[in-house]
Amino acid sequence: MTEDASSPESAAPAATAGSDVPPDRLAINPRSPFFDVEKLRRGIGIRFKGTVRRNVEEYCISEGWVRVQAGKTMDRKGNPLTLKLSGPVEAWYEDLGDDAPVAKL
Repeated sequence: MTEDASSPESAAPAATAGSDVPPDRLAINPRSPFFDVEKLRRGIGIRFKGTVRRNVEEYCISEGWVRVQAGKTMDRKGNPLTLKLSGPVEAWYEDLGDDAPVAKL
């Protein structure tokens, strides 16, 4: 029983450490395969080209791009029209405060 008790304890810190850094790619559109409501509820901060952005629809850190809405323009299916901007992307969980670990390339 001692071995079983130590296994979950050793697994818990690894899961906590991994959960402190946002995923490489995340989208706010529920139809996207990269949508994750639990991660979005925590609040994700995005810094794109050194500027904090609040209008990001989707991001990918490893590929270095963000998607932002192009005004109030909609496509033919009623979804917001987005622009893909390339550059360095950094992401962090806002619920962890000012010293949150930042995911960047």
